[in-house]
Parts: sequence; structure tokens; C-alpha cells
Amino acid sequence: MTGTRGTLYGVGLGPGDAELMSVKADRLIRQARHVAYFRKAGNAGRARATVAPMLAGDVQEFPMEYPVTTEIPLSDPRYNELLSAFYEDCAAHIRALVEAGEDVIVPCEGDPFFYGSFMHLFTRLKDLIPVEVIPAITGMSAAWTASGAPITWGDDVLSVVMGTLDRDQMVAAMQAADALVVMKVGRNLPKVRAALEASGKSDRAVVVQYASLPDQSVTPLSEIDGDSLPYFSIILVHGQGRRP
Repeated sequence: MTGTRGTLYGVGLGPGDAELMSVKADRLIRQARHVAYFRKAGNAGRARATVAPMLAGDVQEFPMEYPVTTEIPLSDPRYNELLSAFYEDCAAHIRALVEAGEDVIVPCEGDPFFYGSFMHLFTRLKDLIPVEVIPAITGMSAAWTASGAPITWGDDVLSVVMGTLDRDQMVAAMQAADALVVMKVGRNLPKVRAALEASGKSDRAVVVQYASLPDQSVTPLSEIDGDSLPYFSIILVHGQGRRP
């Protein structure tokens, strides 16, 4: 072990378009000797794919494969048990590298502190090793930019609502807000649609898929068929507040 510890960097990649990445994020990734990234088992991972052209040829990779995603419900006690053990193992591996003097880069989709997996490493390691977080453009920012209209005006209240909430919770949150960003829609689409209808906002809802990426699309919710949306989908309701 060297006398100097390294640093763990949670590096925000932004919404997916590499040109929207910060200069600092670009520099850290290109200089990286150790890169750790989350992915679903059997998948390359969106974060890894985004940084692939930037990685040095001799970079050491540590893929962190989720033990569970949607295979069991969130309410099942095993869900938290499996994920907690997984994050503990990942944190221990990264801590050993940092304490041996190595910097470790964790590329994160969107912003590391906005509903991302990196937060689970951060809370476990922030008091044990040096940790630095590099902020980034969020997916929701790219989504409302893609929609071609401001998400808020004047005194509008903006709320971010998770599609994993139950219907009544969503309805209450939607009714209390002027503008909405609905995330984690996926297979929750029927429940989200029903909540938007109950809150009186479904007629203004638009679906943005793959914001900032080549297959980006913007579609009124009323024109969306089926009972699910791809993972990289966000539903927006634009505010209509005060303006000059």
C-alpha cells in the first residue's frame, strides 16, 4: 500500500449525448486507470457505452452487475437485502483500490446525486475515503429541452414524481404541482396515466423517449399505445404560469 490514498470520483455523464458532458468529466474519464460502472447482468451498460471511446487501452474495469432489477417487487424484503449486500461488496472493492493509492472513476448516467446508484456507494464510503462528485445535466433537463417548450414559468411549482408510487400518492403530488416530471414510468404506465387523468393533467402530458440521443422522440401521451415505456422515458407536464 502506498502512503497516499486515491480518490473515488462519481462522474456525471449527462443525459447520454457525449457532447453534453462537462470538460472535467471528460478529462477524468480519459485519464482513468480504474473505471467501475453499474449495469444489468448480461448488458454492456449505458454508462459504459457512453464512455467507451474515451477509455485508455489499459484501463482496469470493474462492472457492478445488479443482482436484481424488476424480477421481484420493491415491497419484497429480499429486494433490499439483495441490493444492500451488493452495494456493500462493490463499496468494499472500491475502497480497497482507493486505499491502495488508486483513483477510481464511476461514470453515472445523468447526475450522480439525482436518483442514481452512485449515491449508495457515496453514503457507504464518504466518511472512509476521499470522494468527489462531478455534477452533470440531468435527463429531465434534456427531456424538457427536447420538448421545445419551457417546463416552468413565473411562480410555477415543479415536482418530480416517481411512477413507482401508488396511484393515490401520485395523484396528490400531481395536483399540488403546476409542472411535472414523471420518471420511472416503464411498466407503471397504466398507473401513471390513470393518476394524470385523475389530477386533470393528462391532456397536457407528453412523453420524451431517449432525450439527447439519436432515437429521441417527443409524443403526446394521448398518442402512446401499450402498457409500458422504454427505460429512458420521461413524462412531462409543462407549467403555464405567470409571464410578462
